[in-house]
Amino acid sequence: MSSRFASAPVARLATVTPEGRPHTVPIVFAADGDVVYTAVDGKPKSTNRLRRLANIAANPAVSVLVDHYDDDWAQLWWVRADGIAAVLTEGPAFERALALLR
Repeated sequence: MSSRFASAPVARLATVTPEGRPHTVPIVFAADGDVVYTAVDGKPKSTNRLRRLANIAANPAVSVLVDHYDDDWAQLWWVRADGIAAVLTEGPAFERALALLR
């Protein structure tokens, strides 16, 4: 995984809706080798049934994008990671994700 990608403070997670439309949300994340972990945080939400989780359940193909903007266009960059997502609620990978995200 790119060091630029791994050191970015925020990314955008793109999932696909059942209608085939993109759904993109900002995320914080931790990278561990070729694995990217993110979490559903504890801040108030209108529902616990988040669209991104439903989208992943229906179609686990996702894309995570990090980018850097600068008024000096020579400094612009972006990195995208495409992959297959899984929603973790327990187990060693879940514990690893929590440790990295903290």
